[in-house]
Amino acid sequence: MARAARRAGRQAQSARLLLAALAACACANQGAPPGGPPDIAPPSIVTVRPESGAVAPDWKDDAVIQFDEVIDEMAGGSGGGGGRGGAGITGLARQVILSPVVGDVHVSWGRTRIRVKPKEGWKPGRVYHLELLPGIEDLRRNILKTGRLIVFSTGPAIGHATLGGTALQWVEQRAMVRALIEAVPLPDSVGYLTLADSSGRFHLDALPTGRYVVYATADQNNNRRRDPREAYDSAAVTLDSVAALTFFTFVHDTAGPRLRGATAIDSLTVRLEFTQALAAGAPLDSGRVRVLQLPDSTPVTIAALFTPRQYDSVAAEARKAAKPDSTRPDTAARRDSAAAPRPAPPAPRPAGAPRPAVPDSAAVKDTAEVRRLLAQRPVPFDKVVVRFARPLTPETRYVIRVRGAVNLNGATGDGQVVVLAPKPPAPAKPDSTRNAPGTTPPKPPE
Repeated sequence: MARAARRAGRQAQSARLLLAALAACACANQGAPPGGPPDIAPPSIVTVRPESGAVAPDWKDDAVIQFDEVIDEMAGGSGGGGGRGGAGITGLARQVILSPVVGDVHVSWGRTRIRVKPKEGWKPGRVYHLELLPGIEDLRRNILKTGRLIVFSTGPAIGHATLGGTALQWVEQRAMVRALIEAVPLPDSVGYLTLADSSGRFHLDALPTGRYVVYATADQNNNRRRDPREAYDSAAVTLDSVAALTFFTFVHDTAGPRLRGATAIDSLTVRLEFTQALAAGAPLDSGRVRVLQLPDSTPVTIAALFTPRQYDSVAAEARKAAKPDSTRPDTAARRDSAAAPRPAPPAPRPAGAPRPAVPDSAAVKDTAEVRRLLAQRPVPFDKVVVRFARPLTPETRYVIRVRGAVNLNGATGDGQVVVLAPKPPAPAKPDSTRNAPGTTPPKPPE
């Protein structure tokens, strides 16, 4: 009897524990029932503190951007976010720019909020720009594709001037994507920051009026500063209400260009290659280039020097002159073209098949604008083609010396290379089928 009573007690206790576990699971899984519509909306900003446009002279706390849902922390989300540190910015801090500040900016994640504070603290008498870049994600990988600029002051009135423009890679002849733009009000040494978009365009709002030095930099290591080997360009501007600038960025090398190598194109032409682009405003002339035939150092006369574009144009004209006169009527060609069948019409698109891609009109417009801006300056070149007055001696070495080559920022350099003249072209082989044994010789014309 006692044993049966103990067994019944254990069974009752197990039943109570099972009921408690089921109740706990039910409480833990409270939420939206499964099977509802998927969440495809990106996170949305609910509030910011301080508010944009606020004047808060005694502000000591973090600036806070509050979202309507949990955002992705993006591993390694703390670090510099718009300061002057040397290391590259990673994680969530890549999405935040705070300026003007000296030193690092602390960016921290708080599930539904981002907290931002400069390491130096909030300075009195300063207007701050806190820019949230596009790219914030929620936990379902929905991406916020628009940014947000929050402007607040710790004393002075907020300005209303606007600065815009385009950053270009001058040597590469394309727009500079995500160029770092820095507008430094004089006589200060730290400025307002933003990034250019995919077409190189940038925009800075709510700036105080005054004199600025503006920089556009290829921030290759993403540390939000100008480093010595990064391409940049700068301009001074007096900002009153609205100003627009165009930057032609390039690496400002204090060492002048040197000869990297030489290639013989043919017996009359050699292509020289330099270590960096040359200034179009101070092109090479024959007085700066000397060619000597080895081993006796016999001077060789230079007929002309060409930039790559000039040489391509001359070569195209030569090829055109060597072709038969295309203006003569060719009746056989006309007969052939008339007899040629017309191309078949395109097959109809199957039902449900995706439509062919249509070029984005905005992207086409941006590309045309970039080409228009690049056409305002000559194209930099790092190669020069030398044309000689007489053919070079085949399989002979020549030394080529260049002095006073000028790069894009005015530094000069000298150098020399040795090039081997090419072999003469092999003579054309006779037709092996003509007068071969067992063949009938061609009948002479009557």
